[in-house]
Amino acid sequence: MKINSQKIKEAREQLNLSQGQLASLLGVSKVAVCWYENGDRTPSLEHFFKLADILHLSLNELSGREIDVVAEEDTNYQVKLPKKDLAILSELKKYKKLYKSLYNDPERTIKLIDKRMK
Repeated sequence: MKINSQKIKEAREQLNLSQGQLASLLGVSKVAVCWYENGDRTPSLEHFFKLADILHLSLNELSGREIDVVAEEDTNYQVKLPKKDLAILSELKKYKKLYKSLYNDPERTIKLIDKRMK
């Protein structure tokens, strides 16, 4: 089982919990929480579920799997996107001209980028 170590740290900090406080809630040592956040160790299945509950994360978020990007409550419509793809989109939005070009004509813009990379 793999965990998203960065997500653990981010969620803990959002809740204003120290590593020691999270360790206490989880029933492990502060060092164990440090290991989880650095990706050096993987929590047991029991602690994995507890982490998700304490940090208010879904199991998919905690494991680094796909996350829901769009979920409409009145329908069964959902879109799932790998976290890496979401990170790419977030980075692209920083480049307004490039993002606008991709948004308006994705095929042409991607071909131009690919041509320049060769």
